[in-house]
Amino acid sequence: MFHRHPFLSLLTGGYLLFVGWLTLTPQPIGPDEQDLIVRALDALHRRGHLESLDYDRLEFVANIALFVPVGVFLLLLFGAGGWWAAALSSLLMTVGIEWAQRFIPGRVSDERDLLANGLGALIGIGTALVLTLPATLRRRRHRREGR
Repeated sequence: MFHRHPFLSLLTGGYLLFVGWLTLTPQPIGPDEQDLIVRALDALHRRGHLESLDYDRLEFVANIALFVPVGVFLLLLFGAGGWWAAALSSLLMTVGIEWAQRFIPGRVSDERDLLANGLGALIGIGTALVLTLPATLRRRRHRREGR
């Protein structure tokens, strides 16, 4: 699979390295960065925008967004028929990340992250399935006609 898609494999590997760096290094958001985010949210709220979005919800949405590309990349690597392998790989990855974070100073393992990351990966897998559906149907039609 990886040798047939070298560019996609490199792109996927690069993104997974980014996710690993972001989630497995001792670099939590410090008080200055958190204060900046809270002030930005306050500014939006004063203008009547995103009033229901607080810091915790923003973090949850960011975790979803972080894992959408993971689902897309893994689905593209495994193929439409391997959607279950992409989903299982994503789940194992997020469980591994949350487990490892327990041992990294400054990191906090949170079960909500399991939900957010899993949801993000499933959204990515679903999106990739929809976007690749025409090509999948074309390949299936060609296989049937070739028999």
